[in-house]
Amino acid sequence: MGANISQLERDIGSDQFPPNEHYFGLVNFGNTCYSNSVLQALYFCKPFREKVLEYKAKNKRTKETLLTCLADLFYSIATQKKKVGSIAPKKFIARLRKEKEEFDNYMQQDAHEFLNFLINHINEIILAERHQNSSKPKTANGDTPTPQPEPTWVHEIFQGILTSETRCLNCETVSSKDEDFFDLQVDVDQNTSITHCLKCFSNTETLCSDNKFKCDHCSSYQEAQKRMRVKKLPMILALHLKRFKYMEQYNRHIKVSHRVVFPLELRLFNTSDDAVNPDRLYDLVAVVIHCGSGPNRGHYISIVKSHGFWLLFDDDMVDKIDASTIEDFYGLTSDIQKSSETGYILFYQSRDCT
Repeated sequence: MGANISQLERDIGSDQFPPNEHYFGLVNFGNTCYSNSVLQALYFCKPFREKVLEYKAKNKRTKETLLTCLADLFYSIATQKKKVGSIAPKKFIARLRKEKEEFDNYMQQDAHEFLNFLINHINEIILAERHQNSSKPKTANGDTPTPQPEPTWVHEIFQGILTSETRCLNCETVSSKDEDFFDLQVDVDQNTSITHCLKCFSNTETLCSDNKFKCDHCSSYQEAQKRMRVKKLPMILALHLKRFKYMEQYNRHIKVSHRVVFPLELRLFNTSDDAVNPDRLYDLVAVVIHCGSGPNRGHYISIVKSHGFWLLFDDDMVDKIDASTIEDFYGLTSDIQKSSETGYILFYQSRDCT
């Protein structure tokens, strides 16, 4: 290899370097590691990248939106002449700051809030564009019908369904209610695993005293048991570990650095009896990591799996890491307040969508 070959290319090896793949760090504009880390994770969620690039190819002349800026950024990475390097996501960040004033400053932002905003906002853009492009049929009385919108590719990739089952303890009637999710937010305990966190997420809680349940069958408020289970498992399961807790005694949010093991392979056991795809097996493809001791300080980086190996993206720096290094990001076995590097958002991709 020539002298101008980057360290990363040396680490991967020219014979091992995946054809048509590019590993580009993203320049930080003062506080934008929260967005850089999430964008890298999403870029390496294959189905998402493909849909964004497909959108870019199909939409030649649309007005600028956050989605066109994201598509331009992904396209720019995917078509670089060099295999590795760094790129400044200027246009994307400028657009993001226009779209949402909370992000228009130099304070540290929350990577999960950004992910949530981005996924929902992209989904709304797609729905709005679809609405513009379709001619609206009129019903007999001249009204435009409002059918349930067809799912978008954002739904197809990230959306799952939760069902909350409530059993009245008086008449034993079970009522269930479905709700969609783009990510699951789970509480963390000390020295546990993701499987345990999900099990706790679906634990039965008893609704009693002030919190009784209005049972339609009994036509009155009754004690009841309630639990949440997963009814439809998404193609990409995004898990948000709730690592920032409000503590009364400090009058602020404190980081919970508890050690939570996240496996490279995951199967969900908190599925409902009528789950559509209960046996889905997931592979870990990306992790957004929070480094530091609190929500408003610190730094975000991400690790991603690409073509069988793991890479660490720290703004404009990209390094190959050993799979065993992932354990360094599980968290700490002791104190709540210590500075640490902990997994914050996990992206698991279903094995049936390679």
